[in-house]
Amino acid sequence: MADKKLVEAITSMEEDFAQWYTDVVKKAELIDYTSVKGCMVIKPAGYAIWELIQKQLDERFKATGVENVYLPMFIPESLLQKEKDHVEGFAPEVAWVTYGGLNPLQERLCVRPTSETLFCDFYKNDIHSYRDLPKVYNQWCSVVRWEKETRPFLRSREFLWQEGHTAHATMEEAEERTIQMLNVYADFCEEVLAMPVIRGRKTEKEKFAGAESTYTIEALMHDGKALQSGTSHNFGDGFAKAFGIQFTDRDNKLKYVYQTSWGMTTRLIGAIIMVHGDNSGLVLPPRVAPTQIMIIPIQQKKEGVLETAYALRDRLSSFRVKVDDSDKSPGWKFSEQEMRGIPLRVEIGPKDIEAGKCVICRRDTGEKLETALEELETKAGELLERMQKEMLERARAHRDSHTYTAVNMEELQDVLDNHPGFVKAMWCGDQACEDEIKEKFAATSRCMPFEQEQISDRCVCCGKSAKKMVYWGRAY
Repeated sequence: MADKKLVEAITSMEEDFAQWYTDVVKKAELIDYTSVKGCMVIKPAGYAIWELIQKQLDERFKATGVENVYLPMFIPESLLQKEKDHVEGFAPEVAWVTYGGLNPLQERLCVRPTSETLFCDFYKNDIHSYRDLPKVYNQWCSVVRWEKETRPFLRSREFLWQEGHTAHATMEEAEERTIQMLNVYADFCEEVLAMPVIRGRKTEKEKFAGAESTYTIEALMHDGKALQSGTSHNFGDGFAKAFGIQFTDRDNKLKYVYQTSWGMTTRLIGAIIMVHGDNSGLVLPPRVAPTQIMIIPIQQKKEGVLETAYALRDRLSSFRVKVDDSDKSPGWKFSEQEMRGIPLRVEIGPKDIEAGKCVICRRDTGEKLETALEELETKAGELLERMQKEMLERARAHRDSHTYTAVNMEELQDVLDNHPGFVKAMWCGDQACEDEIKEKFAATSRCMPFEQEQISDRCVCCGKSAKKMVYWGRAY
C-alpha cells in the first residue's frame, strides 16, 4: 500500500502539467516554500544539481579565458539611472533599500536585478589602455527581481545565476564573444543536460534593455511551451558612452570600449524537470545527476548482503554512487529512486550474490539487465553513456515532432491552440505584427534562428514581403 501511495502522490502530466511540475519539485525534495513570498529554499537534492551545472559551466567558461570576480549586491540609484533603456527595462522589478540600520539612506540602493551598471562603473576606473583589454569577467551570484507570479526554479524573486560581463577594443571582438558564449551555452545544454536548443537572435522588441542585439537558446518543454534557457547580449558602445569607459588605443586616440553580457540561471533545473521528467518523477541525465547509481540491497538483513552492497559501492567509486541501506522496503526504495530521477539502480540480494550477478535498472526506459558482478563497472559506464545520448535523442525527436509551420494567421492560431509546440513562420520585421500575434494568441517570437528557412515569401501576419523566419510559441 505504502509503495503505491508514493507514486500516486504525483498528479499525472497529461491531467495537469503545472500541478505535475509542482508535485515533482516538492516530492523529489528539490525545493521548499518559505515565509518570504516568491522565494524558495533550494534543498540539498536541488542544490546538488546546481553545483554540477555550475562546475561544468565554469570549466567551459575558463577554457575560453573567462575569470571570475565578485561585485556588490547593492547598486546606487544614480548609477542605475545612467543608461536610459536599461533602467526603464528593469524599473518594474527592482527591490529598493531605503534604510541603513535605523537611518534613512541619502540615496536609495537597489538590490541587483543584474550587474551591467556596476561592471561599467568598475570598468571605467580599471580600463585605461588597449593593453588592459579584453576584460572577460564572470560572477556567480544571486539576483532579485520582484516578480508578480512565481513558480519554483522557473521564476522566483531571488534566483541564482552567473553573469558574464566583458569589455573589448572593437565591435567585431565583442560580437565574436557574444556568439561564442551563446554556443558554449548551447553545447552545454545538449552535451550535459541532454536538452536540444534552437540558437538564434531575439527581435528588437524581445531583446535585453540597453543591448544592441540579444542572442538566445530556446528549448521546448514536454507540454509544448518554450523556455528561454540562456542569453548573450552585445551592447556595442552604448553603455561605455553612458558611463565614460574609454581607453587609449594603439593609435594614441581615446576610444570607447565595446561590451557584452551573458547569463544562465537556476531555471535550467526547471528545464531538466520539464524536458525529461515522467509520471514517476524526475529523470536526470547522468552528467548532471548528483547520484548516478543507487545500490539497493534486497533482504539486507541476510548475511553478506550489505557487505556486498558496500563492496560494490567502493568498486564503483569513479561514479557518483550510494547505497540505500535504510530500513524501508525494497519497493519503497525503488519508488523513491525513480522519484528522484537517479539514472541507474543496482539490485543485489542473496540469490544474486550466490549466482555472482546483479540486476541493473535504467531510470529512463525502465529496462532491466542482468550483469555479472565482475563486469559491473564496465556495464554501468556504458549504460550511463548510452542513457545520456538517448535522452538527448528522445528530447530532440519530441521537439522536432512538436515543431510546426504556418503561413497565415488561421494556421498560426490552429497550431497554437491545438498543437502546442514551436511554430515556424515568416515575419516582415515590423513590431506591429509581433504585437498583434502576442495580443491575439498570447504567443511571442522566441528567436530568429541562425539556420534560416523560407517557409513562404509573405509575413504570417500582414501578408507583406517577409524578411525573417521566426520561431513563435507560448512560453514560461
